[in-house]
Amino acid sequence: VPMRWEEALDTLADKMMELRKNNEPEKLMYMRGRYSPTSTDLLYGTLPKIFGTPNYYSHSAICAEAEKMGPGYTQGFFGYRDYDLAKTKCLVVWGCDPLSSNRQVPNAIAKFSDILDRGTVIAVDPRMSASVAKANEWLPIKPGEDGALAAGIAHVLLTEGLWSKEFIGSFKDGKNLFKTGATVDETAFAEKQTHGIVKFWNIELKDRTP
Repeated sequence: VPMRWEEALDTLADKMMELRKNNEPEKLMYMRGRYSPTSTDLLYGTLPKIFGTPNYYSHSAICAEAEKMGPGYTQGFFGYRDYDLAKTKCLVVWGCDPLSSNRQVPNAIAKFSDILDRGTVIAVDPRMSASVAKANEWLPIKPGEDGALAAGIAHVLLTEGLWSKEFIGSFKDGKNLFKTGATVDETAFAEKQTHGIVKFWNIELKDRTP
């Protein structure tokens, strides 16, 4: 319903005070876009704390900070980085579309055709994205089943001995003990650049067949 700016502010204030009177401040959620002094310091930084809600989110939750979590937890590097698309021979685009939503969209667009010329692009995505339309292979998985696919791939890599021995390490006696359903002694594996691969197998991967 069209209304004047003043009416909109009064309506918003009334709704907020209703939540406070009902002792339900957590039902207010504030979401902001990119940075500005008003949105960052006042609306995002101060208002939710004064009002009493823990539910306030920055655009970073689906942008830079979320993107940093992958290399942060796997490599210990929380920072901006992009991929070596200039030398890539096999590009797996999983749950994203670098041609439209990557931090380096122009770079991905410029390099994409070269990757197709010299190698393969595999897209894992339930929807038909721009990257999917260009890819050599498309795995249109059901929404929410990314984890099942990843676990199945990891299971096969380990049971068939296809992991990188130079990077991950291997079993001390040279015999692959990763067998479906079997728990492995962590001390039997000499790990190099990773941490907890056998523990992860025991907890999560040993039964995750494709």
